[in-house]
Amino acid sequence: MKLCSIPRYATALLSLALLLPAIARAAAGSTKPIELNSRRELLVDDFLISTMEGVELQLHKPEARDVAITCDAPWEGNTSAYFTLFKDEGRFRMYYRASHFDELTKQATHSELSCLAESQNGLAWDKPNLGVVGFKASKENNLIGWEPEKPQAAAPLAPGTPTLTRTHNFAPFKDTSPHCEPGAKYKALAGGMRIEKAVKVCCLYAYHSADGVTWSKTSDEPVITHGAFDSQNIAFYDTVRGEYRAYWRYFVKGYTDERGWKAEVRSIRTATSKDFLHWENEAELHYGDAPTEELYTNAVMAYERAPQLFIAFPTRFQEKNQQVEPVFMTSRDGVNFKRWTDALIPITAPKDRDGNRSNYMARGLLQLPGNDRELSVYATEAYYKGPGSRVRRFVYRTDGFVSAHASEGTLVTKPFTFTGSELVLNILSKGETRAELQDATGNVLPGFALNDCTPITADSIEHVVIWKGGPLSAHSGKPVRLRFALKDADLFALQFKAQ
Repeated sequence: MKLCSIPRYATALLSLALLLPAIARAAAGSTKPIELNSRRELLVDDFLISTMEGVELQLHKPEARDVAITCDAPWEGNTSAYFTLFKDEGRFRMYYRASHFDELTKQATHSELSCLAESQNGLAWDKPNLGVVGFKASKENNLIGWEPEKPQAAAPLAPGTPTLTRTHNFAPFKDTSPHCEPGAKYKALAGGMRIEKAVKVCCLYAYHSADGVTWSKTSDEPVITHGAFDSQNIAFYDTVRGEYRAYWRYFVKGYTDERGWKAEVRSIRTATSKDFLHWENEAELHYGDAPTEELYTNAVMAYERAPQLFIAFPTRFQEKNQQVEPVFMTSRDGVNFKRWTDALIPITAPKDRDGNRSNYMARGLLQLPGNDRELSVYATEAYYKGPGSRVRRFVYRTDGFVSAHASEGTLVTKPFTFTGSELVLNILSKGETRAELQDATGNVLPGFALNDCTPITADSIEHVVIWKGGPLSAHSGKPVRLRFALKDADLFALQFKAQ
């Protein structure tokens, strides 16, 4: 049939159909490509993913190892908690609250204190004799101390106000800011009280230290005042954005559903600061379509191998039985998080995790010496039990929080630009996985088709992809995208590097 014999409207439809592929290619090209450059990207969300067929993002859980430390010293006890760990000049440090609860008298046996433990390998932890704070007439302990502070004017406590102190939730960090002064290499936010209309209310103060052992209040004025604060209030320096970030416990409006009415639920709030004293951009965290849940501790941190990405291990709180369990979430901006609903460490995990508040994730992710294939996280157990609560080590595959998983499937990325000459994958592939390099509109680049790729059958943290087309240098800086044909595989991360 000749085109002129087709009705005019049908001719227009046919012309449009013929143009659709070109329109689609133009639309794809009009989207600004992601500037990937040479940074590592983890496949924890859809940031880099355009389409998946037969592929799903799969959450991975850490494997249990041995107990790292038991808080059984006389000044510690079974309610020791809020552990914070980080690497520090060839060693690892662990800060935590020391306290004990007598289950018979239902009373604390001594005031809350703050402790420091150290380790050379992240496995065995020592309690150094710091000689700073006395406990029962002896300074032979690992208690950290504070320089004297100005006394606050007396004021009555508002009804129901917790008696929050700095030792309740002290969570230090090593300051990596290029502007950090030597006398403040270590910083922390800690709970305290401020006087408001002749009544004491909770707040956070800023502290600093030159050695991490003796601490001073940075300002007599509180730095953050909106929140509950009776949890692990953490802060750190964000090297990518050049600012400090803080995360603390907060209450938000409750819910009405099949669970019934709850006026308020425990949540997490954040803020940023340029100088650690003046905080701004306060915001409640958002979790997309994840269900409303009570979140106690937050354990937010920038992921060191990909510092543009925030990871977190918040603790889900179940008020009915007072049980807790860590979950996992990630963010690109520090406010909007993708939160997984499965428990990372369920209450049925190795030992003594099903009691009241016996399953918190510590704040810290450590790369231990001599093992680049795994990362260590730490979680508490035996709260309210025995002579002292414990911390157990758990291990992840490096970058192994979430993978693009498939028995057989295809994943296509969004368009991006890169710098470098080779593609490196963190992948576990039992079948023959292949990768393809395309231009931004989906055209295969000569020499980089699936059939040009040497089959990938590997369990590698850094597997170099090999194509017949050779090095990728000619395409560096140009908009491209990747297509993966996964077979019995988990793809965790990718990065472009120079040879």
